Amino acid sequence: MTDLINNLSKRPTFLLNGGCHFAATSCYSCLFLYRYIGYMEAGNLTGILEFILLGFSEDPELQPFIFGLFLCMFLVTVLGNLLIILAICSDPHLHTPMYFFLSNLSLVDICFSTTIVPKMLVNIHTENKAISYMDCLTQVYFSMFFPILDTLLLTVMAYDRFVAICHPLHYTVIMSPRLCGLLVFATWFVGIMTSLLHISLMRHLSFCRDLEIPHFFCELTQILKLACSDTFLNSTLIYFMTGVLGVFPLVGILFSYSQIASSIRKMSSSGGKQKAFSTCGSHLSVVSLFYGTGVGVYFTSAVTHSPQKVSVASVMYTVVTPMLNPFIYSLRNKDVKGALGSLLSRVTSCL
Repeated sequence: MTDLINNLSKRPTFLLNGGCHFAATSCYSCLFLYRYIGYMEAGNLTGILEFILLGFSEDPELQPFIFGLFLCMFLVTVLGNLLIILAICSDPHLHTPMYFFLSNLSLVDICFSTTIVPKMLVNIHTENKAISYMDCLTQVYFSMFFPILDTLLLTVMAYDRFVAICHPLHYTVIMSPRLCGLLVFATWFVGIMTSLLHISLMRHLSFCRDLEIPHFFCELTQILKLACSDTFLNSTLIYFMTGVLGVFPLVGILFSYSQIASSIRKMSSSGGKQKAFSTCGSHLSVVSLFYGTGVGVYFTSAVTHSPQKVSVASVMYTVVTPMLNPFIYSLRNKDVKGALGSLLSRVTSCL
């Protein structure tokens, strides 16, 4: 265990600085959000104190199954992503920009699941589906914030692979510790400002008497459906930001991989091609899963009018994807798999 702690304390400067920036930004974001939503609650002129989350089913016989299923998925998500973070921090060979961004992505996945699943489990256990106005707005904020971070981090990781494969001689110069820190800070800044903009527009909404949300968490579009006042500006902002933060990052990822594919074709060494495919394969799988489930949720909500089907589709996006990411990176990436093996062997030897 002492060796593990020593390895964690010897990680490179860019990992240490990046982690400090990440933690500091998280604290400031949460503190500002708490005060801002408290201000919104104080200015809540509609008199709304709580919403009702209907969840998946009202059948009491299904509640134990749903509770056990989501508890298992939540524990696997937290444990899997935490192991990825610890493996990256404990292995000096993984102290590179690519794995620095991966550790940030794993932390975001933990936070995303923690935003949604625990509240749902508490509601099922206590048989109380109510959620306060402030808690609902907080959930709305983070349910937008962390997917934005996911999108931007996946784009940054694609750029990192583009530089590593297309410009290998200049990789260490381009992907400097300063640039890595700035890229992570930029993702947080964009996510915070975009989410706060959505939340600030909700301050002017008034709600009707029907406060039942046909979902298992407070999702922005579902909240807007309960509003009695005009939501045109809110809906316009949703479509605009979805285009900017959804389409443009995807275009950047596709462009990066088109250049990567062109560079791989020019490689004469089969070993170099295999190494390039192995480092990009796991990232491409995560990108496909993330965007595939997101598009699936969009089309499901557009085609069907059944709230249960929309909720089930949302599970893939909000719960299943963060749970599968650690498996994808550990099974398809030999470096991560080796680091996890070393980490687990050290822990078992100490026990």
